Amino acid sequence: MLAVMEIQAWHWIAFIGAVLFFLALDLGVFHRKGHVVTFKEALGWTTLWFVMAMAFAGALVPWLGKESATEFVTGYIIELSLSMDNVFVIALIFAYFRVPREYQHRVLFWGIMGALVMRGVLIGFGAALVQQFSWVLYLFGAFLVVTGIKMFFADEEGVHPENNLVIKLAKKFFPVTATFEGQKFFTLQNGKRALTPLAVVLLMVETTDLIFALDSIPAIFAITTKPFIVFTSNVFAILGLRSLYFVLAGAIQYFRYLKYGLAIVLAFVGVKMLIDPHDHAPQWFQAKIPTNLSLLIVVGIIVAAVLISVAAARREAKEKSVVK
Repeated sequence: MLAVMEIQAWHWIAFIGAVLFFLALDLGVFHRKGHVVTFKEALGWTTLWFVMAMAFAGALVPWLGKESATEFVTGYIIELSLSMDNVFVIALIFAYFRVPREYQHRVLFWGIMGALVMRGVLIGFGAALVQQFSWVLYLFGAFLVVTGIKMFFADEEGVHPENNLVIKLAKKFFPVTATFEGQKFFTLQNGKRALTPLAVVLLMVETTDLIFALDSIPAIFAITTKPFIVFTSNVFAILGLRSLYFVLAGAIQYFRYLKYGLAIVLAFVGVKMLIDPHDHAPQWFQAKIPTNLSLLIVVGIIVAAVLISVAAARREAKEKSVVK
């Protein structure tokens, strides 16, 4: 096996450059004109992004070592799983604003562009904080445990744009048109620049992702504190979010118990972070959970939640058919 390399600045530049190239290809070639994304098309893109993520993980083995590759896959699965909850919130936002299906991809594209920037900043800040103050991992762990418990017992909430501070601020500077103007985010109204409802939807999606990022980014620090692995696993999960939305949005009823699975995942990684060996913890409190085992546990929890959800949905469908 080749010697393990160190991450250099050009690795970051090359990775970000490749991501920007694929995004430009996506919007400029494959989705230049707004159209309804079919299930088959979305499933194809979802599969492609997953294969690319696994290929990247395979490339990490000779480059950074098997441990880093396993950390990437575990982080990717965690981030992708938590993104599924974000998908269902986005579906509620689109339904609330009655966004035409042919415009939804454009909102998701620019939403993900903003998410990449926001998460990059948060990851950089978090990595610097962990490197400078390792005890902050305990705060992250406790936060995740509390968040997981709250998510498990929380009631389903609707969409409330009137409570969104970002939207309130935007409306102070720009009027909002009553109808959509194609795929435009801005238009002219009475000679003045105005927001379209699509821009309001984009702001909702961006702020929603920021809220989810505050949960998901600390979660991956339970797996690894390597900035490059944290960033790349997040990016691949986000890139697959658009196509994943079109795959899952029409089958929300089959994932009713996924929220509970995600809550357990958050609590698990929080506990892992709390008991992971650190300089500031007493020896009796420390217990190392191998990354491979963490991956199996996370995948097992998500698969179990999905299977239970599907079984419940099918049982209800049978009961309804019997009643009819």
